[in-house]
Amino acid sequence: MTEDSEIAEIAATLSERLQKVGWRMATAESCTGGGVAAALVAMPGASNWFDGAVVSYADHIKCDWLGVQPQVLAQFGAVSEPVVRQMASGVLSKMQVNLSVAVSGIAGPTGGSEDKPVGTVWFAWAQSVGQQPPQIDAHCRHFGGDRAAIQRQAVIEALRGTLVLIEAWGSLQQA
Repeated sequence: MTEDSEIAEIAATLSERLQKVGWRMATAESCTGGGVAAALVAMPGASNWFDGAVVSYADHIKCDWLGVQPQVLAQFGAVSEPVVRQMASGVLSKMQVNLSVAVSGIAGPTGGSEDKPVGTVWFAWAQSVGQQPPQIDAHCRHFGGDRAAIQRQAVIEALRGTLVLIEAWGSLQQA
């Protein structure tokens, strides 16, 4: 299976699950440059469950549009758990959707450091239904390859993680 067909397969399954639970979603992306949103809107009927995306490549967009606190950004850096959590929460709130995914990483070939090498990508997912406070889950992955390979792997991880969490969170909502 090629990575592009894998992306399409995961996005199609995600489309089905979102429609089944009646949720709408949005993305907040940095290193993937809108790749997650592009995979989602490639699905027929995406307007039934996808509201939009913020590609927040610049730090001031993360702060101004997504509500990332400048002091958090300064302390931890754009590629960090606290920042992606705020990105996911911010886009969830701004777009008033039930589910969001945020991605921030270092796709390279430059920009890495000893603490955060090229291929480091943080992901966060936020979910809220009704008046409940958002649930947020986050994790970091380290990918190999060139810039395009790292971005593709990050898109796949964002979609897979969304699918896993919609299953978990959706079953909690029905319990």
